[in-house]
Amino acid sequence: MAKLKPLGNMVLLKPSAKEEVSKGGIVIPDTAQEKSNEGDVIAVGPGRMSKDGTREKLDVKVGDVVIYPKFGGTEYKIGGIDYVILPENAILAKKVSK
Repeated sequence: MAKLKPLGNMVLLKPSAKEEVSKGGIVIPDTAQEKSNEGDVIAVGPGRMSKDGTREKLDVKVGDVVIYPKFGGTEYKIGGIDYVILPENAILAKKVSK
């Protein structure tokens, strides 16, 4: 678990792992792999303060799987694990089960 607490409307994501071996059995090096644009929400901030002084509730919560822009957010590494920090309004969609 990351030891980061997002502030305001920021969200901490752990990008989903990408396939490292092609269907033909060829190993794809990290430098050639496409960046993931899907991740698990690890932590969320308390929400942005509105002009009237109340907190705006975030639409995502810990455990949600979301889709975000491939080159969005700030990448950060803790203990060899990659994370992405981005504002909630940069998240494109939330996966929902049927």
